[in-house]
Amino acid sequence: MPTRDQDCVRFLRWALPRLGYRWPGYRKVRRQVCRRVRRRLEALGLADLDAYARLLAKDPDEWPRLDECCRVTISRFYRDRRLWEVLGRDVLPALYAQAAASDPPRIRVWSAGCGAGEEPYTMALLLRLGPKPLPAGVDSEIVGTDLDRHQLERARRAAYPESSLRDLPAAWRRRAFAADAGGAQRLLEPHAEATRFLLQDLRGEAPAGPFDLVLCRNLAFTYFDSDTQARCLARLLANLGPSGWLAIGCHETLPAGGPTLLRHPSGLPLFARPLEGPFLARIQGEAKVSGVRIGRK
Repeated sequence: MPTRDQDCVRFLRWALPRLGYRWPGYRKVRRQVCRRVRRRLEALGLADLDAYARLLAKDPDEWPRLDECCRVTISRFYRDRRLWEVLGRDVLPALYAQAAASDPPRIRVWSAGCGAGEEPYTMALLLRLGPKPLPAGVDSEIVGTDLDRHQLERARRAAYPESSLRDLPAAWRRRAFAADAGGAQRLLEPHAEATRFLLQDLRGEAPAGPFDLVLCRNLAFTYFDSDTQARCLARLLANLGPSGWLAIGCHETLPAGGPTLLRHPSGLPLFARPLEGPFLARIQGEAKVSGVRIGRK
């Protein structure tokens, strides 16, 4: 049975490109993937990774099972604190003003690759408990999508270990969570009611837009190869409203070339189309411009 890290690295370098993934994105999280691959070999009764590679070469139905092993599930509430602060201080007030003038008055947010719900629920808390809460008369809808059924079941239960909440502001934790009988911290219903979850694979699916804010962090632009990144970016932008914002992970970059996006002057990976809406026009002089290549859907 495979135990050596170098054996798994060699296997992943061979297998990941065949699934549309890139090895550099997996370098630091490979042990999570290797543990799952090891369990898969045990279930199949295979002796080593070479035997598994031979099975994959002759059985195309095994590739989706390997794809399941390659899903990284590391997340927590309020991850990358500064991004949430900028969203709450600068971006949401402008989106509120746009929403108030629309029919119906509503702000829509999409969390792509939402995992167990930490990101969309953080958004829900920001709208309710942040420095500039959702104004009266404006509704919200938050859609979380992921291709992992188990993770989505966890998201709908909305019960988390203490470690998942460690970055949340203490006041938010006191107001929004209560310990359940099993010791987990459960999100109270009023804070979860505007959030829904869909089983979707970003590589080929998206919820119906448009959205005012799209969060796609630490997924497409970390793990997917360049062609898949381009297709995903096209899908994300196709579902982004004309004055909407796209947030990616703090250590991610967008594919180069093609149309330009306006980067928030904070330098955070928060992007919008130029000259769309009064807030964007106001900050255009301060913002950085980033070129992105748009692939076919």
